[in-house]
Amino acid sequence: MATNGSEVKHQNGNDTFRHQEVGHKSLLQSDALYQYILETSVYPKEPACMKELREITAKHPWNLMTTSADEGQFLNMLIKLINAKNTMEIGVFTGYSLLATALALPEDGKILAMDINKENYEIGLPVIEKAGVAHKIEFKEGPALPVLDQMVQDEKNHGTYDFIFVDADKDNYLNYHKRLIELVKVGGLIGYDNTLWNGSVVAPPDAPLRKYVKFYKDFVLELNKALAVDPRIEICQLPVGDGITLCRRIS
Repeated sequence: MATNGSEVKHQNGNDTFRHQEVGHKSLLQSDALYQYILETSVYPKEPACMKELREITAKHPWNLMTTSADEGQFLNMLIKLINAKNTMEIGVFTGYSLLATALALPEDGKILAMDINKENYEIGLPVIEKAGVAHKIEFKEGPALPVLDQMVQDEKNHGTYDFIFVDADKDNYLNYHKRLIELVKVGGLIGYDNTLWNGSVVAPPDAPLRKYVKFYKDFVLELNKALAVDPRIEICQLPVGDGITLCRRIS
């Protein structure tokens, strides 16, 4: 499966297709097909503020951390479809997915957003403010787990979130899940990003993987196995972006 910097040789010829930056966040094996999706379905409908933030983020040295444009579009529609009002986001970066969510929420909707790096969030904040949705966001700088532990201790917080999006440290995904399952309402959704992890989840043990991909691979595999057998949720794993698993709480 092709990822940024990897090659796929087609059986019917000697042509080698290499994923460039545009295809990094997609598991599609054809950059041309991914570009078609972006240019036909995503970019024409992308709000101007999201385009601005996407272009600003592209200049960041860690730009690969951002949510892809097609996934941003997906999250925006998902929020509307489930009529979410109270949401949470763990892992914000410059705020592209956060902006996609804020735009979809009603005027009195709320997002509790957490990230260890406020400087990155402040890169996108002027765009978020210009879009008129900053009032929907409560940003907390620092690790999310202590905040979640405090929230879980208060039963008033149990079952109060309609949607929670997690795109942070993969080694803590299961720790997040243990807490978030208490905070999301029955019928609500938790979305875990990067659950196909550059396609490495099906890579052989001796596959040449980038260091950070190799480091987090086992944590992602562990999460996927745990979600598949968790009786409290229904799941749907989608090949959007780098893979997103939706978990609908049923009990």
